[in-house]
Amino acid sequence: MSDIAPHGLHHVTAIASDPQRNVDFYTQVLGLRLVKRTVNFDAPGTYHLYYGDAQGAPSTLLTFFPWQGVPPGRQGSGLTTATAFSVPPESMGWWQRHLAGLGLEIDGPRTRDGEEVLTLRDPDGLVIDIVAAPGDARSGWDGVARVPAEHAVRGLYSLTLSERLPDATAEMLAGLLGMRLQGENGDRARFVMADGGAGAVVDVAADPGPRGLQAGGTVHHIALRAPDQATQARWREELVDAGLRVTEILDRQYFTSIYFHEPGGVLLEIATDRPGFTVDEPLLELGRSLKLPPWLEPDRDQIAAALPPLLVDEPASSA
Repeated sequence: MSDIAPHGLHHVTAIASDPQRNVDFYTQVLGLRLVKRTVNFDAPGTYHLYYGDAQGAPSTLLTFFPWQGVPPGRQGSGLTTATAFSVPPESMGWWQRHLAGLGLEIDGPRTRDGEEVLTLRDPDGLVIDIVAAPGDARSGWDGVARVPAEHAVRGLYSLTLSERLPDATAEMLAGLLGMRLQGENGDRARFVMADGGAGAVVDVAADPGPRGLQAGGTVHHIALRAPDQATQARWREELVDAGLRVTEILDRQYFTSIYFHEPGGVLLEIATDRPGFTVDEPLLELGRSLKLPPWLEPDRDQIAAALPPLLVDEPASSA
């Protein structure tokens, strides 16, 4: 039996179009902190923007490749079709008023799987759920005045994978990735990791419809947490032995990663918790300047000149 047992969700990476619009939405509307301003290491002509809590802790991170001019994608099977964040249950009314006051279209609040959920879309159409999550002790980011600390997003709550053949995906999640089936509700099955709380939930939804199109407003990949690189290397060997095509361990500067696909086509990553985002800039200055890995530093001037400028509001309080 496999000993792979991720601690929970590490991050979600999605595709956007306009980087400034993306920054404005996630820092000002959702109140997340821009914790890293870097580039796509595999295609450095575009930004890679990371949002999360004060320090960019694993399980709080939503990241973007903002490719200017990217066409809109289409939700459907074979994609991660919803990214959920947790907030305190008593904050749901505040979030409903806050989002409506900004003129955003919202669905809910409604009850789904016994949880109170608000659904909205970002400017590119990415589906975002806000879930009332009792007992989530994470503090979130309290540096944005328009989202008071008591209502702040705590971090990722869950992800929804839409699958034409959900049983094959379920078999991988439970059999190879150490998740536990917590329950089923209609065409949805819930899998959990670690203690099964916020930031450790994956929902698999049956979707017999057309396959989704990965482009603007869709998720590129999802990442699960490994505690360290030694564990990650052992898990990689197990996945390869099970017949999966897995990348080598790749240096992502703030963590190391391996990538592989689940049977329905969603790209999965296993990422380490360390070294984290303060490896190349102090905590108080996270996200303020363009950071590049050592192997891209010789091309800094050329890379920076090709990227559009970004304006980010200074936080109302320190980290």
